[in-house]
Amino acid sequence: MKVLITGGAGFIGSTVASACLDAGFTPVILDSLVTGRREFTEGRAFYEGDIADGELVDRVFADHPDIAATIHCAALIVVPESVSAPLHYYRENVAKTVALVEHLQRNGCERLLFSSSASIYRPGEDFSVDEGSQLDPLSPYARTKMLTELIFKDTAEASSLRVLSLRYFNPIGADPALRTGLQTPAPSHALGKLVQARSAGRPFLLTGTDWPTRDGSGIRDYVHVWDLARAHVAALDRFDAVLPPDRAGSYEVLNLGTGRGTTVRELVAAFEAVTGERVATEEAPRRPGDNAGAFSRTAKAERLLGWRTELSLEQGIADTLAWFERREAVLGA
Repeated sequence: MKVLITGGAGFIGSTVASACLDAGFTPVILDSLVTGRREFTEGRAFYEGDIADGELVDRVFADHPDIAATIHCAALIVVPESVSAPLHYYRENVAKTVALVEHLQRNGCERLLFSSSASIYRPGEDFSVDEGSQLDPLSPYARTKMLTELIFKDTAEASSLRVLSLRYFNPIGADPALRTGLQTPAPSHALGKLVQARSAGRPFLLTGTDWPTRDGSGIRDYVHVWDLARAHVAALDRFDAVLPPDRAGSYEVLNLGTGRGTTVRELVAAFEAVTGERVATEEAPRRPGDNAGAFSRTAKAERLLGWRTELSLEQGIADTLAWFERREAVLGA
């Protein structure tokens, strides 16, 4: 089976492409390289361009008429940036996705996996959420994900499009074979900032220490990116069983997380355990768009996909560190 992966030169998309290759699926990459890296497309069918470029999407399908599904990973993802440039995020993440879906439908591609986000949830009292939990996105980035889900749901109910929205929690780690990893040298999430602080010999900033969690720091569900990639393979394998072609309103949502909550202070402790080094920390105010966080209840993904995470928080930290040791050799900068 061939699979179109939009954003397939980015961190998650390229890792999903590697997992697809390992499982016998052939990835076809479409990426503008605004944030993705050409190096992550080597040895893979690759088209450079925008997901809203209808002529380009038509050419992809003309060259690969046997594409059976699309995995839509292309998006901008930096929460503070979305707060300062909301129109840019709505244009890139929402408007261009509408154009993409029109191009997919024109080319007869009816199976779609969407990279959504757990940032759209309002957590319960214990910070856990399942697919039926209340939605309350607190940043323009998160709202782009919720709006896109609503668009997909409406479109699936009105057409033959079938959509499986995969709500990611907090990806960490790298492809364990170190083929790909975080493409940016300065990632904005907590583990990336821990790596940067260690490299620069400066304190790690705990941004927000007054959340109503067990230690005041934000709580997250840190899921290894390879486990996320495996979930996409499982979703491809079981797509027609989860969303049969004759099912009306073929739209489904699944959480992809570990089912365990880890506070940022606990992440720091795990980082210290992996590195054997003490991490100096400083407390800082919350960033624009931040929230206390959440972790997943995972029963639905286990039931429908037969999937659960296999790799630990510590493995995710170790693989992240191993990738940053190798990153310059792979990417050159």
